[in-house]
Amino acid sequence: MSLSQEDLRELQLEHLGKSPELLLSSFQDMCGDDFVLASSLGPEDQVLTHMLLAINPKARIFILDTGRLHQETYDVMAMTMARYKMTYEVYFPDTEAVEALLRTKGPNSFYESVDNRKDCCRIRKVEPLGRALKGVQAWVTGQRREQSMTRTALDEIEWDTAHHCLKLNPLANWTAEDVWAYIREHDIPVNYLHKKGFPSIGCAPCTRAVKPGEDQRAGRWWWEKPDGKECGLHVKGVTP
Repeated sequence: MSLSQEDLRELQLEHLGKSPELLLSSFQDMCGDDFVLASSLGPEDQVLTHMLLAINPKARIFILDTGRLHQETYDVMAMTMARYKMTYEVYFPDTEAVEALLRTKGPNSFYESVDNRKDCCRIRKVEPLGRALKGVQAWVTGQRREQSMTRTALDEIEWDTAHHCLKLNPLANWTAEDVWAYIREHDIPVNYLHKKGFPSIGCAPCTRAVKPGEDQRAGRWWWEKPDGKECGLHVKGVTP
């Protein structure tokens, strides 16, 4: 897919101020089967799953199973499948790449350096994401501006330079309170770890509960500086 800077700006202006539901509906109609939601099974993605399946009960939703997720994450996956009578597209990392990583660096190399951690994320997340987005015209994420320092300039509609497609962030302007109010209103399944102080949940070795007063994503890669804590899935969207 190719898109000019003018086309992107026109799309942004056309959808300016639209609710997440209207944004999802518009792009689902526009892209059909080439429109997907990437779910980490976090609260934002659970909200978007509820919205998107109300629009299209057969909508495509995928999960990147890194092989190191919490059991509670699999539990919410099962609850969501039962609640909405749906199935996920599940992508795993390349077996040979994982085996080579553990043979050469061991099981906990991500604690030793940022480069090692990013290498693990590349194998377990970034490469599978590339497969998941092959041929896609637009994908949806649950990113929000208030989540971290790296997301403060987030647009609702971006151009994904890495995957040559549009990237939607329908909840970009929502607060955490907005997300949880919607979850309560619609009785949406969520990860039990949220009740134990985990606002953001990734791989088990790289996620901890946050302390009072800490940032929402302080529990992700807590041993690193906060201004660079991304795994590589969300390359900053720029104009084409």
